[in-house]
Amino acid sequence: MKEPLILPKVYSPKEVEEKWIKFWEEKELYVADVNSEKPKFSMVLPPPNVTGSLHMGHALCFTLPDIIARWKRMQGFNVMWLPGTDHASIAVHNVIEKELSKKGISRKDLGREKFLKIAWEWKEKYGGIIVNQLKKLGASLDWSRERFTMDKGFTKAVRKVFVDLYKSNLIYRGYYLVNRCPRCETVLSDIEVVHKEVKAKLYYIKYPIVDSDEFIVVATTRPETMLGDTAVAVHPDDKRYKKFRNKKAILPLVERIIPIIEDKKVDMEFGTGAVKVTPAHDPVDFEIGKRHNLEQVIVIDGRGRMTKEAGKEFEGLDRFECRKKVIEKLREKNLIQKIEDYTHNVGHCYRCDTIIEPHLSWQWFVKVKPLAEEAIKVVKKGRIKFIPPNWAKTYFEWMYNIHDWCISRQLWWGHRIPAWYCSNCGEIIVEMEDPKSCSKCGSSEIHQDEDILDTWFSSALWPFATMGWPEETPDLKKFYPTDLLVTGFDIIFFWVARMIMMGLKFAGDIPFREVFINGLVRDFKKQKMSKSKGNIIDPLEMIEKYGTDALRFTLAALAVPGMDISLSEERMAGYRAFANKIWNASRFVLMNYKGEELEIKEEELTFPDKWIRSRFNQIVKEINQSLKEYKFYEASEKIYHFIWHEFCDWYIELVKLDLKRGNKTSLSVLVKTLDGILRILHPFMPFITEEIWQKLPHKEISISIASFPKYIPSLENKDAERKMEKIKKLIIAVRTLRAEHRIDPKKKIDVWINIPQKKDRELVENNIEYIKILTNAEKIEFKDLFPSEERFIRNIANNWEVAIPVKGILDWKKEISRINKEIEKTEDEISKLEMRLNNPQFIEKAPPEIVTQTENRLSELKEKLIKLKKSLSDISIS
Repeated sequence: MKEPLILPKVYSPKEVEEKWIKFWEEKELYVADVNSEKPKFSMVLPPPNVTGSLHMGHALCFTLPDIIARWKRMQGFNVMWLPGTDHASIAVHNVIEKELSKKGISRKDLGREKFLKIAWEWKEKYGGIIVNQLKKLGASLDWSRERFTMDKGFTKAVRKVFVDLYKSNLIYRGYYLVNRCPRCETVLSDIEVVHKEVKAKLYYIKYPIVDSDEFIVVATTRPETMLGDTAVAVHPDDKRYKKFRNKKAILPLVERIIPIIEDKKVDMEFGTGAVKVTPAHDPVDFEIGKRHNLEQVIVIDGRGRMTKEAGKEFEGLDRFECRKKVIEKLREKNLIQKIEDYTHNVGHCYRCDTIIEPHLSWQWFVKVKPLAEEAIKVVKKGRIKFIPPNWAKTYFEWMYNIHDWCISRQLWWGHRIPAWYCSNCGEIIVEMEDPKSCSKCGSSEIHQDEDILDTWFSSALWPFATMGWPEETPDLKKFYPTDLLVTGFDIIFFWVARMIMMGLKFAGDIPFREVFINGLVRDFKKQKMSKSKGNIIDPLEMIEKYGTDALRFTLAALAVPGMDISLSEERMAGYRAFANKIWNASRFVLMNYKGEELEIKEEELTFPDKWIRSRFNQIVKEINQSLKEYKFYEASEKIYHFIWHEFCDWYIELVKLDLKRGNKTSLSVLVKTLDGILRILHPFMPFITEEIWQKLPHKEISISIASFPKYIPSLENKDAERKMEKIKKLIIAVRTLRAEHRIDPKKKIDVWINIPQKKDRELVENNIEYIKILTNAEKIEFKDLFPSEERFIRNIANNWEVAIPVKGILDWKKEISRINKEIEKTEDEISKLEMRLNNPQFIEKAPPEIVTQTENRLSELKEKLIKLKKSLSDISIS
């Protein structure tokens, strides 16, 4: 066998990562085989925006499913993980229009065709950035199946769904009040509106009663909309307003005569109990207006500016400028009774944060209730499982209260609505092919709807349209339904629910079997990351600084189901150190392994060999279970602890003696354990594991397609594990004495041990050479009683008494003096901290984190004091 290469002294992530990204892709290791007889495991990647850049939310959402994909692939599954990008209408418009505005151009100046040409060029130029960043993250995606939500096949699928829903009367066009973003100049669905608490004003305005000196006072937060009022409403049970029944009021500033009506929708507790009714600018007023046949006067346009109907004085003003002017004019006429501070929830655009404007217009809608009924059933029956399960409750709450979905958007980049209008007879034509003439009257005077579909409409088809639907493709037969979706809780409604509805309706089955909901990535103070706070941690910067593997392992270690992630750079630095630890341990193994044939002879297994094999076997069992339950944090913690604290800290140190003795079985156990470690770590840290594993003897071309270790019952050795725990405790007890009394680690010592039980004594005797090496002991003696004439320091391990005679290694008088001084200093600090914490003013005025820090410090000092007093008692004469 060719002698394996030795690893360089220092691990360089950048060089290693670039090499293996290229290798994996060239060898097509992650391309799924549609003809394979292996059990399949399939996922679709939540498509990032085509012009997007990798952020920490992406890094989490893509790392977790990659861990599962790699694990499943190594378990022998035919894994198909399909990638792609989303056209992201609003996001792309925002980016391009911002660039155009720098040149003083608007999209309307350009026109639709020129704008779309720029958008496609933009997609070609920047669309690959996120793809390359995904590869940099180590995502083992099947790039041969990459899709885009506006590619030719996907566009056909979108059109087919629209046409079928329209012909099934599940899509309709209606004149309704919808949410509109004046900045993005498009309509938004209800769930695209983010409601935020806003400190505002409540204006009490006097409306004169016709043919009377009296007024009816209404309260409103939006006085600018009063210009479009067509009634004043009171509750029929409100006795305060009985005298105004069947009367009319004069609309201030406009001088329009409007009726005073009664409607049970009026909240008698709000303001005065009398409300202005503006059917064209408020959802509640819109419904009241329909019930009472009120006129709909539009006074604010789609850009948030006042219309001609608002009156000459206000026409063209921005809505908020108009508000100021309306109040000014009302004050001049003495029609303001009072103004109060008022806090309420206001809808904002989820993309640009602009306050949305209720807008009356013709829009396209999906009747969602019939689709939702089936989607509720499949989750209720357990055919789709949410992880953690509490997210199912959130899903149900929304699905049971679902509203029709407004799917039209006043943008250009996206799927244009496939509906044509006949100018001659008013017919709407919706077909799979573009019509040349009206299907009803034959007129060629037809024109296509200007709007596009909501991005989430096409995204809802992602699991099946990416596999070739509406054609019955081999991929669709083989890989649909998918097995797992990993996504954020913030798009359960936007995306997850809609995929379930569309999958059932058009693909005839659920789109996925399990939905793992990951939390938000926050900073170490648990605050949301934002540019304004300056607390954004850029994953690409972290990759550059610590390596991809450290970033991935950090995210996995923090991914507790149902909880947000508190991320810190220190944590990543810690896992970079973990990568170095693995590298150095592997260097040690490879320096001792010269390419010999590996063979484990049972009769040559040492006690440490039996122990490490049993422990590794147990870890394999636990990790497989943790990953099965998507407990990434648990699997990470177990791997980390085993590698660092068992393999590196103990087994490598113990096996050095056996390697010196030339034990080939121990060498084989060492190499095979490292091989197994690299395999269980690979899904989490793919780059460093591939680099090291390639230096070990192997048959497969990559660790990513090597088999994942399985639990083997015959390797379990609980007896060896119990005995090793006793040996470890003994060694730790000696090391603790050395550390507490500041004995130079290089200085040889003698150790006395008092072990009452014969079996335990035999255990120590059989492993005395290992204990000597790990404690740097010259001599270890068994004693029933420690000599009374000698001074020593002592400790307890496993109910065994352990002692180090101090003669020649410690000046006991100086040591006692040192410990007493340390006790005095510690007690003094404890006293000061207790005084501070007992001071009510400190507790009241100090920031909570300072109080917590003080409490933690006090706790640490008290623990230190206990140890110091113990150390003092150790130096004694029996």
